Amino acid sequence: MSLRPPILALSLTLALVAATSHAAGDLTRQEPTRLTITLGNAEGEHRFSPDSLTLETGKLYALRLQNVGAEAYYFASPGLAEAVFTRKVTIMGADGKPSAEVYGAVRRIEVKPGVTAEWWFVPVKTGRFEDVNSTRPHTEAGMRAVVEVK
Repeated sequence: MSLRPPILALSLTLALVAATSHAAGDLTRQEPTRLTITLGNAEGEHRFSPDSLTLETGKLYALRLQNVGAEAYYFASPGLAEAVFTRKVTIMGADGKPSAEVYGAVRRIEVKPGVTAEWWFVPVKTGRFEDVNSTRPHTEAGMRAVVEVK
C-alpha cells in the first residue's frame, strides 16, 4: 500500500488552511462596514447625525456622507484624516450609482445638497477625534461630531 494518497490529502488540507488564514489577514479582501452620517436636515438645522461614531483599527469602513440639507456642507477632521488609510472616495450621482471616484489622502469632503459621498478607509491609529466639523458658521451653530477609534 502506498502512502502517497494520505500524504497528498494532508498536503492539500494544509495548503487550504494556510490559504484561508492568509485571506483573513488580507485587508484588500474585506467587505466594508457601512455607516451613514447625514449632513443637515429638512428643518434647516446644521447637524451631523449621528454626531458620534466608534470605529476599530484594521477594519474597512465605507462612511456614507449624505447631504439632506438645502446647502453644501463639509465633513472635515484633521485628526481622523491622519489616523486612517484612505482607499477611495466615491461620489454618487442622482441615480444613486457611483459617478466619480477619488484616490489619495482626504482632508475634507464637500457634499452638495442632495448628493452622497462615500469615504472608504481603514483606521490605522487609535484616538478620540473631537474635531469633526463643517465650516466655521456651521460649527458655531452646532455642527460637530466625535469619532473614536479603538
